[in-house]
Amino acid sequence: MTKKKITENEIQISIYAKALSHPTRVSILDFLASLEGCYFGEIHKELTLSKATVSQHLKLLKKAGLIQGTIEFPKIKYCIDKENWTIAQNIFNDFFKQVQKSSISCKINN
Repeated sequence: MTKKKITENEIQISIYAKALSHPTRVSILDFLASLEGCYFGEIHKELTLSKATVSQHLKLLKKAGLIQGTIEFPKIKYCIDKENWTIAQNIFNDFFKQVQKSSISCKINN
């Protein structure tokens, strides 16, 4: 029997899941989703965190591809990366459908 190798989809799911794994990042995404885009200062005002902490969360979201940051000197404007957001949505949907379709059921007796 051969060992299962980790797929590119599984790696991508884990990247998106990590980006979504903190309530502050979810809050930032929710805030950005309600706007076409906004500047760092507006995001910082919305949250009760230091600028450095907000910056770190934005950096992780950007690295995951869920948001974009455009430099409009001297500011950075952020928005949801709709193309990657759609990709993330499709990857998660496919993953959950695959698990749900599984005919194997785990039952644990206490």
